[in-house]
Amino acid sequence: MDHRLPTQDLPRVQRLAERAFTTLQRFLHVEAVGGGVLLAAAAAALIWANSAFADSYHALWHQHVSIGFGGFVISRSLHFWINEGLMTIFFLVVGMEIRREIHEGALSRFDQAILPVIAAAGGVIVPALIYSGLNLDPVRGRGWAVPTATDIAFAVGALALLGRSIPVNLRVFLLALAIIDDVIAVLIIALVYSGGLAPAGFVVAALGMLMVFGLQRIGIGSALAYVPPGALVWTGLLMTGAHPTLAGVVLGLMTPVRSMPLRESPLQMVSRVVAELRDNDAAWKDTHRLRSRRRALHIARREMLPPVVRVQTALHGWVAFGIMPLFALANAGITLTTTDLTAGAQSVMMGVGLALVLGKPVGVIGATWLAVKLGRCRLAPGLSWSGVCLIGLLAGIGFTMSIFIAMLAFTDEALLNAAKLGVLLGSLAAAMLGLGWGAVYVRRLPGKRQSDLAKGEQA
Repeated sequence: MDHRLPTQDLPRVQRLAERAFTTLQRFLHVEAVGGGVLLAAAAAALIWANSAFADSYHALWHQHVSIGFGGFVISRSLHFWINEGLMTIFFLVVGMEIRREIHEGALSRFDQAILPVIAAAGGVIVPALIYSGLNLDPVRGRGWAVPTATDIAFAVGALALLGRSIPVNLRVFLLALAIIDDVIAVLIIALVYSGGLAPAGFVVAALGMLMVFGLQRIGIGSALAYVPPGALVWTGLLMTGAHPTLAGVVLGLMTPVRSMPLRESPLQMVSRVVAELRDNDAAWKDTHRLRSRRRALHIARREMLPPVVRVQTALHGWVAFGIMPLFALANAGITLTTTDLTAGAQSVMMGVGLALVLGKPVGVIGATWLAVKLGRCRLAPGLSWSGVCLIGLLAGIGFTMSIFIAMLAFTDEALLNAAKLGVLLGSLAAAMLGLGWGAVYVRRLPGKRQSDLAKGEQA
């Protein structure tokens, strides 16, 4: 007896809904879409902050929100919960991405990782030097790290806009460079922009990490079980004076790269359960047995992917279409009419903008050229110097991480707004230059020319 309902017998409305949902899922996984939503959120913030409702924009993010249990209550502004709370999930995804790349990706082998590492180092050093050269004052000089970061979502999204003819090795190189940039940015946040550290907080954070290790050791695979110890790590780092979002990176690096050991493989488990249900009609009437089989299928489905892949995939949509746009909406709103661009503030804005547009490509391309010229590295197959130039230009899109660092670097509102404005203008210019050069680069690709000729012959 077949208990399944044939697909063709499904109601027409349900079939249409399933098709629409599948199309939406595919659409949301297109990298360029995430960058577009982020850009739209930043534009909305700028429009809102410069409209007749500007006061409501600023008042919204200063609203206090309290979270607590019993006598323990944390009451902070909505701006705090977005930047220090939700962005921890963004950094969790960053940490897991770094963990995956170290385990089996572009950072897993020294010969593969060395060139992106050198290129990323150049893309950090040169922008920092350009900014520091224009801002010798110690207060303004604290923003030297603002233009050193690359926004993965924007950069990879811009590359995706250029089409599928882009060589795979070029995309891998850009992704590896952006990830290494994130590693450097995380280290800078931890070492440069953390205040005086309180030892008691490290005890709390260490306790949370021990709980994570303990749950992993006894084979707990449910992601929800790790939320309480993760919150403990976050609270501990907040108590130390370090930036609490670093908890996300720590937990991401601790995420296992292999599935939990089972008595039988997920495929064997699924095959066994399906065989039992198919050959035994009585099993469909036994609620207890059905629940047991459902749990087995749930575990098999969960362990088909290692936790570092499964959790990152589950969080991708929330981060790309929720957390990052919300961060942009809360932080990109600069009221231009009240922004005081004094000589010092102008210097910060120019320093950030020039460092992103000019410093990033010069640093990335120069460091790559030097490494290849000295014989230390070589370009991967399919990666030309035109492609390296494209990577250098797109690496100048700082946005999310740059704005984040700016808020740590400056307490003066005028300097902070100037830095944000420099990030927005510099990232926009870098994206436009990158897309412009990318269009020329794509037309010059041998495979692209052959494809165009083939289409012409078919026409």
